[in-house]
Amino acid sequence: MTGSNTWLLDYAENIVSHDGEDGIIRKIFEIIPDIDKWCVEFGAYDGKFLSNTYNLIENQEYSAVLIESDQTRFNILIDSYKNNGRVIPLNKMVGFAQDNNLDSILKNTPIPENFDFLSIDIDGNDYHVWDAVKNYKPKVVCIEYNPTIPNEVEFIQPKDMNVSQGNSILSLTKLGESKGYKLIAITGCNALYVDEKYFNLFNISDNSIQALRCSSKFITHIFSGFDGTIFLRGHSGLPWHDILLSESKVQQLPKILRKCPNFYNKFQVFLFLKYQQLLKKNFFR
Repeated sequence: MTGSNTWLLDYAENIVSHDGEDGIIRKIFEIIPDIDKWCVEFGAYDGKFLSNTYNLIENQEYSAVLIESDQTRFNILIDSYKNNGRVIPLNKMVGFAQDNNLDSILKNTPIPENFDFLSIDIDGNDYHVWDAVKNYKPKVVCIEYNPTIPNEVEFIQPKDMNVSQGNSILSLTKLGESKGYKLIAITGCNALYVDEKYFNLFNISDNSIQALRCSSKFITHIFSGFDGTIFLRGHSGLPWHDILLSESKVQQLPKILRKCPNFYNKFQVFLFLKYQQLLKKNFFR
């Protein structure tokens, strides 16, 4: 059992989702009273792989707008739902410009403005595409965050469709609050937000990131000793590339200067001053 604030995680279950989102989402919509059974997901991939909407569509009779930009994946998506008249598949890239944001795409569909569920998972510009949604107010939003970023760090990747870095959960939560949403659950790489008018139904006394985030397994901590030695602790790796970070390769001071400056001898003081001058000239960059 989880804590009182994280009780939704007790319902975590994967039908095809990644970190129990299927079960959590199902429980959320058992609580919200005025559901309309419409959902949207992008990138929808093939409509099933790690999908946050597949269970809603297949097992709870939801109608859906599924958006995927990759043509090969989209062809599989169409084939998967060719006999389901409740699914609207769209081969589009959802962006943040006036002609490709979610508002412009959904306006040509019958989906209501306050549809039940929106899943955003595009490995980078998730923040910017959610920010660009102005005309629609889904009841629940599930959005990917970068799990390597600590709770207290604000980070928004560049607004560039060619960049894939992700965003911190703090920055996404601040965006959500500005749009009238409250954080209610955090899984390994997704944050779930609910329209603030439903928040009290969930009896969560503390919905801070610190209270709701149960795992920090992908976070790398970096700190320095008094002598200038840099240490890595925690995950200490690049999780998507399966590469471990090398502590020896992130050192900024040569070994002879890794000593508390109060204990430098005259030669080390001289070397350090020269080293500082070279750094200011970007000699080592």
